[in-house]
Amino acid sequence: MNRNKEKTRPNWLDLPESLTVSVLSRLEVIEILKTAQKVCKTWHRICKDPMMWRTINICDIWVYSDSTSWHKKAKKMEKICRHAVYRGRGNVVDISLENLGSDGLLWDITNRSKKIRRLGLVLPNITHNGLSLVASKLPLLEELELSYSAYTTEALEAIGRHCPLLKALKLNKRHDIPYVWDGCKLARRHHHYQVFGSKKSSKGLHDDGVALAIAGTMHCLQKLQIFGNKVTNVGLQAILDGCPGLESLDLRRCYNLKVEGYLELRCLQRIKQLRLPDDYTDDCELVSTDEIVTNYTGLLIKIERLYDVIILEPIEHYSFPSKSKRLR
Repeated sequence: MNRNKEKTRPNWLDLPESLTVSVLSRLEVIEILKTAQKVCKTWHRICKDPMMWRTINICDIWVYSDSTSWHKKAKKMEKICRHAVYRGRGNVVDISLENLGSDGLLWDITNRSKKIRRLGLVLPNITHNGLSLVASKLPLLEELELSYSAYTTEALEAIGRHCPLLKALKLNKRHDIPYVWDGCKLARRHHHYQVFGSKKSSKGLHDDGVALAIAGTMHCLQKLQIFGNKVTNVGLQAILDGCPGLESLDLRRCYNLKVEGYLELRCLQRIKQLRLPDDYTDDCELVSTDEIVTNYTGLLIKIERLYDVIILEPIEHYSFPSKSKRLR
């Protein structure tokens, strides 16, 4: 029986090369570099083809424990990312990073890849200055996501000026300081995060800077998501005036808005896909990492998907995932 099974077992090396390329291109970066390219010479040759690296996706990375282990892991992942970009030989057009990124890494990526059309940054340790400096290196950028990321109106204006082809923008839950996964800093500064995204925390906080930056520089936008922002009706009016081609607008959890009367009518007439502040959020995944754990002073720091960002609670109340799950 075993011999018969071996005879009927498919030989992956007999696949047409085009099909092999299609299969390998669906693997994650780490899987290609650590495993797939080592299977055989054919796969190694395919994995070194620059066209295999047009899309780079490094997501679902657990960052946990104390700051020392985080820095080691971050450096290792940045090295992998740089190697993937190098493999692309300037052909990278789509890059997504989660729980990963620094000003230096972003600078290196944009220096080596001048054809980037989509950039997604979720929970990066990137400053608004770092974002502003690379804006001029992204002239072909069409889609940008900044979730739980540091950005200012100046950074958004720089992107708007230097990226004239930008058509889609996602801004989800800004924070005003760079993310440093250090328990001490998070415990002291968690109030920076709690001011966005809930009705209770948004009361009395108004800021149309982001909306005015978008309206003033991003005139070709077709899709815009500003989840959990402090924008008011003034900012929304400016966006409608400054972005005449806007077709999709997501304003969920922007609780300073009062979309009613003439403003509501204008949105309904102009926007094909409209999500209002109180619309349900079940279909929106802002962050793929549900929890970030630190052992600082016996506190568990969690980032809850969609909700009010940071919660501090005693570590003894938490059941830790297995090591394999944390490193998946």
